[in-house]
Amino acid sequence: MVRAGRYHGHLSPPAPGRAIAVDLHPPLFATAMTAPHPLSPAMAPTGRLRASINLGNPLLANRHPATGQPFGVSVDLAHQLAQRLGVGIELVVFDTAGQSVAAVKTGAADVGFFAIDPLRGEGIAFTAPYVLIEGSYLVRNESPLQGNDEVDRPGTRVTVGKGSAYDLFLTRELRHAQIVRAASSQAVVDEFLRQGLEVAAGVRQQLEHDQQRHPGLRLLPGRFMVIQQAMGLPSDRGADAARYLHGFVEDMKASGSVAASLNQHGIQGASVAPAATAP
Repeated sequence: MVRAGRYHGHLSPPAPGRAIAVDLHPPLFATAMTAPHPLSPAMAPTGRLRASINLGNPLLANRHPATGQPFGVSVDLAHQLAQRLGVGIELVVFDTAGQSVAAVKTGAADVGFFAIDPLRGEGIAFTAPYVLIEGSYLVRNESPLQGNDEVDRPGTRVTVGKGSAYDLFLTRELRHAQIVRAASSQAVVDEFLRQGLEVAAGVRQQLEHDQQRHPGLRLLPGRFMVIQQAMGLPSDRGADAARYLHGFVEDMKASGSVAASLNQHGIQGASVAPAATAP
């Protein structure tokens, strides 16, 4: 079930199957609210910026264990964008990338934070990436696999979060190994162990966390892919809105805000993407 949390700046009881995220502390890099930007009606037609936050990528978003409040790099950027537009913010929080993408495609959210992938391009206008993230493989200590290039072989089963960037990439790239899809990126290693599979694939930091929970596992050296993490909005919001969002991302990279957010949250395994020209 989708766990969608919405930030409205006040406490309210959660609906069944949902967790309400309440912003109890000012966001990183908070600034005073400005007058509404001329593009605010296109970017935030409800009068609040509805930002789709994907908890499936722990490098960019998590929930605070005590408050349930979402935090992370994507949350920081969402607050910054709302402040620039001069509107309030509503965080719509999902457990998986697929759910987060669907919210933006259907117009249930105004912006989102996604890995750039051709299959996600329909209906979403992407910016250039703001961070680059490594994808890694995890195996048991006794596994004969020693390198990433050894994974794509008959008889190898690779666990991956359904609808994640890793799922989309490996579905295109693997020719011989079988893909087994877990319900979410956080469930990958548990499914890998439960079914006795050969390989788990995902964000390096998530896999390192799972290593601590389950002794006897090791990461293959290096990476099998680099994910370009970008922002996106519904493509029907128009070219001006898409250019504005692209410019916002470039400003956040150039000003050091993205780097500062990565550092603030102690993120390793991700780096600021290089500057990009206007679309």
